[in-house]
Amino acid sequence: MASGPLIKLAVFGNPVAQSRSPEIHGLFAAQCGLRVDYRAIQVTADTFAQEVRMLALEGGRGCNITAPFKNAAWQLASHDSDSARRAQAANTLVFDNDESWFADSTDGMGLLQDLQDGASVELAGASICLLGAGGAAAGVLGALLNADPDKVVVANRSLEKAQQLELAHRDLGEVVACKPAELSSEAPFDLFINATSLGHSGHAPVLDPSWLNPEALCYDMNYGEAAEPLRRKCEEQRICYRDGLGMLVQQAALSFELWTGKMPDVAEVLEHLRDSAG
Repeated sequence: MASGPLIKLAVFGNPVAQSRSPEIHGLFAAQCGLRVDYRAIQVTADTFAQEVRMLALEGGRGCNITAPFKNAAWQLASHDSDSARRAQAANTLVFDNDESWFADSTDGMGLLQDLQDGASVELAGASICLLGAGGAAAGVLGALLNADPDKVVVANRSLEKAQQLELAHRDLGEVVACKPAELSSEAPFDLFINATSLGHSGHAPVLDPSWLNPEALCYDMNYGEAAEPLRRKCEEQRICYRDGLGMLVQQAALSFELWTGKMPDVAEVLEHLRDSAG
């Protein structure tokens, strides 16, 4: 039975109606016996900061942030984690009692946890391709490099954006920036990570089976309908595939722990979400 004071939380984004975060955090709260009010709030660039401050003034414990406001969220904080600083983006804000805000990016560790716990991927010594150089890629690159792979190749149509990520992270390990057309010269890969948003428009990213080792995994950071185009492509090409729902739950659990001090049972919640999706 839930007890204790009501913990006010929210996720801000645009769009945000499709977010599964309220459901996930509701399940976490039930597991941990906490009273949580977690809302999905759609904002604009003009209203984002005001709405976040309103939640804090109402006694909120913190919030999640999704596209396209992760950089704006990071800028609102007075102190941050190394992962948020390198990405210059935050998916989590914690409202401290002294009216200072802490920014963190739990996406990278969420990805690592799902790769290791959900897919049994050995990252140490692996050759990794990270497709995309936007906010999603920036949020996970540092965590991938900290797992001690052989190299991470960041492939993006805009080479300049990939090079910016390389520059910001090269002190952590071997990072190579290139265009997708140049991937054959860096192949083969043990892990191919899709960090693009192409699936949201019904398209799958470029993926040549010759780029991959026989036992390689294609990991899509998207989930739900946005993951379908790449899932179908991998099925047709007989490539091992995993969507990003596990990452979503893992990163949410890390945020939940920051706000409450309690780590929920991720496996139980992930099983519930997959079962409810049919």
